[in-house]
Amino acid sequence: MAEPRAAVPDARPETDAAIVARSRTEPERFGEIYDRYADAVHRYLARRAGPALADDLTAETFLAAFRGRHGYDPQAERALPWLYGIATNLLRRHARAERAQYRAWARTGADPVVADNHADAVAAGVTAEATVRRLAGALAGLTARERDVLLLVVWGALTYEETAAALDVPVGTVRSRLNRARRRLRDALGGIDPSEESQT
Repeated sequence: MAEPRAAVPDARPETDAAIVARSRTEPERFGEIYDRYADAVHRYLARRAGPALADDLTAETFLAAFRGRHGYDPQAERALPWLYGIATNLLRRHARAERAQYRAWARTGADPVVADNHADAVAAGVTAEATVRRLAGALAGLTARERDVLLLVVWGALTYEETAAALDVPVGTVRSRLNRARRRLRDALGGIDPSEESQT
């Protein structure tokens, strides 16, 4: 007689929504959200406000998320758009630092995220310095709302729907702001649009 099979544990990782829900009664579980997304949030913030300020803003983002975890939408599959929304709101308090970051980027041609890796920074500097400078200048010239949408879609790799959720605006607003931002980038870069991606 065959022995009964032992139950195979579910190998799928726990969803972000499940982790956040559990963290309401087991606060230490929120560390899993940090482990999953801290690097992505830090990269996003470093590009927008510089590496030094990104350290503080990343910590502030996760602290605000932890404090606000009871309001997390349980239907949201990923926590990343929610975290980017918090980070973007925190950036608004540092708008001057963000503009300074783009001006410095325009002067040096060095992307602060790429600059963390010296070899990549040298290669990128040799091949794209002039374009990077123009791009940084163009980003500095966008309105904060246009820049928020553009960078969440391009650097944050969020869908239009996720961007709308992150910023608490309708999807149509995301599309119109993104369209304006892209048009301004194309004008500044002589017809090149570095933000092109496949979403419709």
